[in-house]
Amino acid sequence: MTYIQHLKEKVLSQKGPVTREEALKLYVQPLHELCRTADEIRRHFCSNHFDLCTIINGKSGRCSENCRFCAQSSHNHTGAEEYPLLSPEDILAQAKKAQDQGIPRYSIVTSGKSLSDREIKEICSTVKRIRKETSLSVCVSFGLLNEDQYRKLREAGVSRIHNNLETSRRNFPNVCTTHTFDDKLRSIRAASAAGLPVCSGGIMGLGETKEDRIDLALTLQGLGIKSIPVNMLNPIPGTPFENNPRLSQEDMCRIISVFRFLLPDAFIRLAGGRGLLPDKGKSCFLSGANAAITGDMLTTAGITAQTDHGLLKELGYEVKLYE
Repeated sequence: MTYIQHLKEKVLSQKGPVTREEALKLYVQPLHELCRTADEIRRHFCSNHFDLCTIINGKSGRCSENCRFCAQSSHNHTGAEEYPLLSPEDILAQAKKAQDQGIPRYSIVTSGKSLSDREIKEICSTVKRIRKETSLSVCVSFGLLNEDQYRKLREAGVSRIHNNLETSRRNFPNVCTTHTFDDKLRSIRAASAAGLPVCSGGIMGLGETKEDRIDLALTLQGLGIKSIPVNMLNPIPGTPFENNPRLSQEDMCRIISVFRFLLPDAFIRLAGGRGLLPDKGKSCFLSGANAAITGDMLTTAGITAQTDHGLLKELGYEVKLYE
């Protein structure tokens, strides 16, 4: 029995989670067997279920935070579009478009460290309209909010909060210094305390090590996160990370596979950077990933819903809403 098969048996029999030491050894195992086995684990725990969402850039640019990957940071000079919170009509129109495209989950994302109470009140009104006029599940990504703000969003009809950890605790200061890893954790726990499930993951290609990637997955495991976006850095000119080497398709398949061993029953979501992959994520969807963001990203082009629906049908996935 190979080491990969040994760990697969441990995961399937639920005899305890894969440890950090086991994951580090797993990370360097032969790629083909690793990917194939991760997909077997995915099918065992998640069947052919696929979670598909789309996002809208509800407020763009002029962010006070200095995240070194981000086009929207005021510390970076990227020429990214800048505008305040979109009108309820604009956000609702895009929601209806998403529903017409067969996308069950719609996420409103805003730039900035957090939204003001006035903006939260406006968004709550908008979410109520979306919930009344569509069948969509609404997610939001509004930075570092407090429990009271999250509770208001839940009462308005928000079904999930997104807040990426981005990377490991060790590597986080190399990515951002205007807020901390613990600030992120506090906000995630506040959302959970308010009764909201959390979507949280990270970006690969920020200069992290394999140890950082595994530590991120283990943190998410400890938080009980079940929706995990895995982004691949798109090095944007004008950001401090513009010259970071781009990860390969093989790199992403290896990362996704190891995440599946560590988070066997989660929805592991290909997110930003997927369009840079030669096969647009197909090999990752055969290596343990079972969710994706479709359509455009915040400041970069994505993959159309029509293209994604065709690919997922080819792979035998069933797209529907999974809370």
